[in-house]
Amino acid sequence: MTNSIKATCYHCSSRILPGDLIETELGGVQHQFCCPGCMAIAQTIHGEGLEVFYARRAQTGEKPAAYLAGKDIPEKLKPYDDPSLLGRFTRAHGTEGDLETTLRLEKIRCAACVWLCEQHLRRQVGVIDVQIHYVTQKVMVRFNPSKTSLARLLFEIERIGYEAWPFEPSLSLDRAKKEKRQLLTRLGVAMLGMMQVMMYAWPTYVGADITPEFEVLLGWTSWALTVPVMLYSAGPIFQAAWRSVQSFKQTHMLGMDVPIALALALAFTAGTINLITGSGQSYFDSITMFVAFILAARYVELLARQDAQGGAEALAKQLPATCERILNYPDSQDVQVVPVVNCNPGEVLRVSPGEVVPADGILIENASALDESLLTGESKPVEKKIGDRLYAGTHNILNPLMMRIDAVGQSTRITGIASLLDQALLAKPVMVSLAEKWAAYFVAFLLLSAFVSSAIWLYFDPSQAWTVLVSVLVASCPCALSLAVPTAMAAAQGAVTKLGLLIVRGHVLEGLSKATDLVLDKTGTLTMGQPELKEIINLRADFRREDALALALALESGQRHPLALSLLRAAELEKISPATLIDPVVNQQGKGLRSGPYRLGSAVWLGIQQNAREGQYGQVHLADAQGLIASFVFLDTPRPGLQNLLQTAKLRNVAVHLVSGDDPATVSWWAHHVGIESYKGACTPEEKYEYIERLQSEKRFVWAIGDGVNDAPLLARADISIAVGAGAPLATAGADAILTAISLEPLAKTLALADKTQAIIKENLLWALVYNLIAIPAAMMGLVNPWVAGIGMSLSSLAVTLNAWRLRKA
Repeated sequence: MTNSIKATCYHCSSRILPGDLIETELGGVQHQFCCPGCMAIAQTIHGEGLEVFYARRAQTGEKPAAYLAGKDIPEKLKPYDDPSLLGRFTRAHGTEGDLETTLRLEKIRCAACVWLCEQHLRRQVGVIDVQIHYVTQKVMVRFNPSKTSLARLLFEIERIGYEAWPFEPSLSLDRAKKEKRQLLTRLGVAMLGMMQVMMYAWPTYVGADITPEFEVLLGWTSWALTVPVMLYSAGPIFQAAWRSVQSFKQTHMLGMDVPIALALALAFTAGTINLITGSGQSYFDSITMFVAFILAARYVELLARQDAQGGAEALAKQLPATCERILNYPDSQDVQVVPVVNCNPGEVLRVSPGEVVPADGILIENASALDESLLTGESKPVEKKIGDRLYAGTHNILNPLMMRIDAVGQSTRITGIASLLDQALLAKPVMVSLAEKWAAYFVAFLLLSAFVSSAIWLYFDPSQAWTVLVSVLVASCPCALSLAVPTAMAAAQGAVTKLGLLIVRGHVLEGLSKATDLVLDKTGTLTMGQPELKEIINLRADFRREDALALALALESGQRHPLALSLLRAAELEKISPATLIDPVVNQQGKGLRSGPYRLGSAVWLGIQQNAREGQYGQVHLADAQGLIASFVFLDTPRPGLQNLLQTAKLRNVAVHLVSGDDPATVSWWAHHVGIESYKGACTPEEKYEYIERLQSEKRFVWAIGDGVNDAPLLARADISIAVGAGAPLATAGADAILTAISLEPLAKTLALADKTQAIIKENLLWALVYNLIAIPAAMMGLVNPWVAGIGMSLSSLAVTLNAWRLRKA
């Protein structure tokens, strides 16, 4: 019994109480457990060959529930497989019927925890892909719903000692606030400690004559004030450093918190020893000041990081908490105010003017206008008619409308955008990876430098050895070096998200800065694919222009094809009312429209000769019994912001190419119309692919823009690819970024921002290099005290972060 009391659980490291001891053999070794849950977790981990986790993890010390000993999904998780909840917390991925979900992970403490969760989920039947982001604590899982389920995924995470639940933006917002509040509290404690300790150290600074007893009292008071700063304010620094040391065998790298923690520990130990012996410096003022400054730098870094990462979640948090649900529609108009999370597909909601649309759906009553700027970046209101799609997060600004829900939760477009941005966070740009790698090597170098310089001083002047050791560790901490690239990239990514460009893969901004060629598709990219009435020709002498347009408007009334919509827009713009027709309008499929003697349609059907017009989208002709009345010529409209993009590319010496599947004459006309010298028409998707391949064979760096659907080969081959438009196919188009705005203006701004980002990265790296070249030798020569080194290091980190933060305003 005595042995059982002293024993600790193999899995959670908890003390095993009398009567709770459970023993079992794992891998040929007998292990002790505090409960069946811990034993079940350990058996699962060992059974899958993941026992190396126990050499990598940081224990939580919490006992899992006993039900984890079995493999049956517990009752509390089964509701997640209900179709209504499954539709809320998952979204379709691809055309194979796969589902994707984003989960929030809890209790992960280090890279080993991430590794275990990822490996365990990957080994589950039906799981296709798993991606975990440690910073945001999110896991994206793609799975086959016929082989596994959402409830099973949640349970499997619990079975290895962690917790997970479907991601909700409101919870993410609460967590961000909590993280900020905790860091601010730690900073506050450090600042108060610093001010008090420096006040008690003031007599030493000015050389005041005080009695030895009073000096001892001030010293121990300073020590007492430094302890909470070390334990609470600097606690996360020591935890991160310890995790880094523990995982060194696997990673062969040390984090930047290691030298900070080492410097703090050495300084506090030396100060305490000196205080006890009554000789030497106490260092407590340096310690508190150092912690306060480094936490201030990290608070600014946290603000920048949350601002950059919050692009999609900033959209999602705009969703209202409650909404108005209509009961028994259309038989009744009774409204019930319910939480948005309780709404399901098929239900009908009422959205009043000024309110936010709470879910994706279809407009079923009352046309209105909505502000979709949160999703597209376009500030102009979008007209919505019966049958049009409405998106969660958009603002109703005109009439009270009725909508039928067809997507909630993670199935909404707004959450799809969030998942794309999560993918971008998971993919580290090349420069970020290199910076992290060199920062890790630099940590090892500075540790060696600190101890070597301290050893040299120990030989020449032992009294300076300890001070030099601490000063070198503090002054040369690679915070600025490790922050130089990622802060700039994160701030730039946050800025382009607000412009309406969603970066899916992290190398986009780096690639745009070195792009030599830009390849554009025509329809849907260079042009809108929405024809506009350009001119009315062949007008008969006895008809005015307005009369012909009024007749055409009357015939096209109720039609929805592009040319009909163009005629309707032209008539509305010119305030022309439709003519009165005696006979009903008959649609003769493939030919045109007829009403009594009037016919509107193709030249072939009307038996007339059509004059070809360069660059036209199409022609329709109006005739009666006497012959042709008028011909309407339509031209496709260029996408807004095109000229600005082309001008920006020209200023950067980027060669622009127009490659399209349209007929060569039309492509030629458009190329000359917008000022593009290199063009090719009648291209198949394969020929577009080969066109880019030829450019790349000439050592050109190609940036391609397409509509994300029929341009998949074009986007897949290019070095940098951007899909233009909106809708589900974009997520599977293989593009590196997605333009949700209608205008190409964000691309022109992003191109300029890419250059600015590279300039700021170079400035940050140069500053970090210059600072270290000055600070390290000065500290090694004993010219810098630890508190001065702490200020210098913190200011260096602040300078890098604030410089990168300038990109937010792009």
